[in-house]
Amino acid sequence: MDGLPQYVQMLQKGLVGVDAKTGRFLWRYDKTVSKYGANIPSPVAHANRVFSAGAGTGGGLVQLTRQDQTVTAQPLYFSPKLPTAIGGAVRVGDFLYGTTGQAMLCVRFDTGDIQWEERALGAASICCADGRLYLHAESGEVGLVEPTPEAYREVGRFTPDLPSRSNAMEKAWAYPVVAHGRLYIRDLDRLWCYDVRKSPAPPSSTP
Repeated sequence: MDGLPQYVQMLQKGLVGVDAKTGRFLWRYDKTVSKYGANIPSPVAHANRVFSAGAGTGGGLVQLTRQDQTVTAQPLYFSPKLPTAIGGAVRVGDFLYGTTGQAMLCVRFDTGDIQWEERALGAASICCADGRLYLHAESGEVGLVEPTPEAYREVGRFTPDLPSRSNAMEKAWAYPVVAHGRLYIRDLDRLWCYDVRKSPAPPSSTP
């Protein structure tokens, strides 16, 4: 940020920034600390602004400003209605995509305005790859969603052969991973790998 490299992380007592060269503490924002004492979603940073969230509390954005070696975090917005699920959120263009305990949301990153909200797969872990949003729901379902602020557009959905669960807290919390055209999904003691490369276009039949 403005020539000052830093690490940004959500810790037990809030979102913090640390000088990457010296380890010196720079700033803290604690409005989004989870009321359950478990700060799980990773922060999302872009252009001197950082979004953070905590389950049962809400999500918020701060603007970082540097004055010599001092950095301050100015709150821009906060709302309990923003994505707070442990599956995190991703920024695509000007918009943030993530889930709450009940629904998926598209939010304008700079203002916090909700563009749309859809029940979808409920709470889910999310990643973006190749212009797609991959969701791994706590139920174990997997969904593919188009990242657009216009409306919720689900491209596909399926449920792997799920493992048996011994109690209600054994949920699918592992993040989906996409690498080299393959989608990796993990749930308890199982790991699946799917080929998600786009199929080549069929040969032209024009004479």
